[in-house]
Amino acid sequence: MSETTVAVEASGRQRRAELRAALRRIRANVPLPAVIVGLAVAAGALAPWLAPHDPITANLVDRNIPPFFVDGGGTEYPLGTDRQGRDVLSRVIWGARTSLAVAAVAVPAAAAIGTLLGLLAGFHGGWVESVAMRTVDAMLAFPPILVALVAAVTLGPGFWIVVGVLVLFLWPQYARLVRGDVLALKQRDFVALARIAGASSWRIIGTHLFPNIINGVVVLATLHVGWAIVVEAALSFLGAGIPPPTPTWGGMVTDGRAYIDSSWWISVFPGLAILVVVLSFNLLGDWLRDKLDPRLRQL
Repeated sequence: MSETTVAVEASGRQRRAELRAALRRIRANVPLPAVIVGLAVAAGALAPWLAPHDPITANLVDRNIPPFFVDGGGTEYPLGTDRQGRDVLSRVIWGARTSLAVAAVAVPAAAAIGTLLGLLAGFHGGWVESVAMRTVDAMLAFPPILVALVAAVTLGPGFWIVVGVLVLFLWPQYARLVRGDVLALKQRDFVALARIAGASSWRIIGTHLFPNIINGVVVLATLHVGWAIVVEAALSFLGAGIPPPTPTWGGMVTDGRAYIDSSWWISVFPGLAILVVVLSFNLLGDWLRDKLDPRLRQL
């Protein structure tokens, strides 16, 4: 065996060892829920290129085709078709785009509103805190599904109706969380020293308080993404969410509920997508809490 061949084989073994080490580092630092969330986000973002068929166009000739692993199924429609001949896989992919788009707009907006009000209420106290917290208590007393149904009947179902309802019921939780953290932080020495140094209220809030409460806000936002997906699916299931023909996971479950005994795949696959993605976001939120909260870090 020549020296060149030996060198090539040694180099190949070294590259394989480096690849295995890199994979071990990834498994140690990136949990499985983060991978699933990343895949769901990628599927939603790349839906026009990943979906094998048009999710809206009906094709009655190919209706009720089962998944590929059931007798009568095929690879052209891996997850089967619905009662109108639309590809279930394509609709699940586009449904991810819809659900994640709702969460991507509603959760940051609610977090921004609630965080700002919580900072102001906790720092200033007095009538600002009283008005903000009484508003929070009032908002938490209303059931979001009922309000969404009323809004859908009054204004009509749609994307922005769902987003508005989610923002309306999510921001109070951020305000309550942030206000509690600020009440504890503003008694600390670094805030007193900032006041002695002549820092303005806005500077103290932005420079000293906000960086210390942002970790909790990020964790809560991650958990709320799953909640937003569930609420959007529930509203679409009830007909108060995003109207057809836009594919949504909740709407797909509704489409197939009357045929669950014969064409179960119409409802089961979007239902599994809701289960897996929401569970992954919740587990990711727990993982972030453990990583970001210094009191829970393992030394």
